[in-house]
Amino acid sequence: MNVDHEVQMLVEEIHRLGTKGADGQTKVAFGVLFQDDRCANIFEALVGTLRAAKKRKIINFEGELLLQGVHDKVDIVLLAE
Repeated sequence: MNVDHEVQMLVEEIHRLGTKGADGQTKVAFGVLFQDDRCANIFEALVGTLRAAKKRKIINFEGELLLQGVHDKVDIVLLAE
């Protein structure tokens, strides 16, 4: 699958699952994204897609790599609406 296409699908899923904060940015916890059935069916390698989107400055999150369980409460912030 095309990385740019996967990143675009990730943005759509963040909009679907996330909430807009007072600052106007949409956020979703990694655990919510990781445990969502639809996301599990769409993304073969969610963590890789997250890293690609972060590299393109479309999203931001603390750290370099997110792991299930350990980082479930880390917010993924959508930078580009």
